[in-house]
Amino acid sequence: MLDLSTNEMIWVGIGFIGQSLFFSRWLIQWVVSERKAESRIPVSFWYMSLIGSVIVLAYAIHKRDPVFIVGQGVGTLVYVRNIMLLHQAKKRVVSG
Repeated sequence: MLDLSTNEMIWVGIGFIGQSLFFSRWLIQWVVSERKAESRIPVSFWYMSLIGSVIVLAYAIHKRDPVFIVGQGVGTLVYVRNIMLLHQAKKRVVSG
């Protein structure tokens, strides 16, 4: 077994939580698409992407892993932008 300190075990747990949230977004997308019988990306997909990405980014920063920091950092920006676009589209529909 790995000889990890309590602090490191907590960070490993945080990493797995983030990765689990990040993965679950695909399950959400799949279920929504199956229910609609067409490919759909629900708003919850982008929020799960953002939350999972931020948690994995925090883990990567803690581990000082530049590969994951860059990958999750860029991904986080993409998810924020997609959420912004969805909110802007919703405002346009509401304001008519």
